[in-house]
Amino acid sequence: MKQGFIKVAAATPDIRVADVPFNTKQICSAIEEAQNNQAKIVVFPELCVTGYTCGDLFTQDVLLQAAKQALLEITEFTREKDMLVFVGVPLVVDAKLYNVAAAVCDGRLLGLVPKKNIPNYSEFYELRHFTPGEDECVDTSLGVKMGSKMLFSCENVKNLIVAAEICEDVWVACPPSTQHAQAGATLIVNCSASD
Repeated sequence: MKQGFIKVAAATPDIRVADVPFNTKQICSAIEEAQNNQAKIVVFPELCVTGYTCGDLFTQDVLLQAAKQALLEITEFTREKDMLVFVGVPLVVDAKLYNVAAAVCDGRLLGLVPKKNIPNYSEFYELRHFTPGEDECVDTSLGVKMGSKMLFSCENVKNLIVAAEICEDVWVACPPSTQHAQAGATLIVNCSASD
């Protein structure tokens, strides 16, 4: 961080619906490109590991297991890269499916931020598949917490406190970002795949 500024990249990789191996390669390629351009924070769209428009494929264990494995591969890919990455992935926690922004850094999964406000109007029907996230953190099988009130700070970058929300969350009357700012967040990212 120089004079209060840090380079942030918004990455939109080419993806194929439900083609997790292809999407994972595209995401890793974009991480590499961001690193080459000295970005310190990289933000990907919601559900980019699988594609936003998987529809009822989100009910298939094969897709969800592949997405979980891809998250682990992407996490490992960040090892020895000096950046914080937010990647969108569908994850099952306690038998419920969530749309999450996974925070990863230096080969470690730091936490999972679930989408709180699930749109269910016009062309959106996310409630068919996804459960709204909760504020309070819960344990996950991945060994990290999941909750919408998570803040991420960096020990060697003073005053950098990052929060995340997902797409529709920013459009509601009291978005999570308001609470994040009140809690001290100095940077708020939004993983969005909105049309």
